[in-house]
Amino acid sequence: MPYFALFYDTVDNFVERRQPYRQAHLALVDAAHREGRLLLAGALKPADGALLVFRADTASEVERFANADPYVANGLVTAWRVREWSVVIGEGSVR
Repeated sequence: MPYFALFYDTVDNFVERRQPYRQAHLALVDAAHREGRLLLAGALKPADGALLVFRADTASEVERFANADPYVANGLVTAWRVREWSVVIGEGSVR
């Protein structure tokens, strides 16, 4: 099963502006993690974006996650993109 990186670009003052949507976002992230699809997630520093790492059969699964994310739906994410990631070291590597 391939890995995918989901990159978010976020609005100015994201940390302050995310508060009304944070619990719903964390619920979505927690569910994806419990299901084994989302492996790692977190904000980039400075706080102008985020990186989420998935294991999924297709990029469309990750795209569905992004479209369902309250941060995306409420305009806190200004752009997002999914890239397949070929892991060379670690679990699931493809040497």
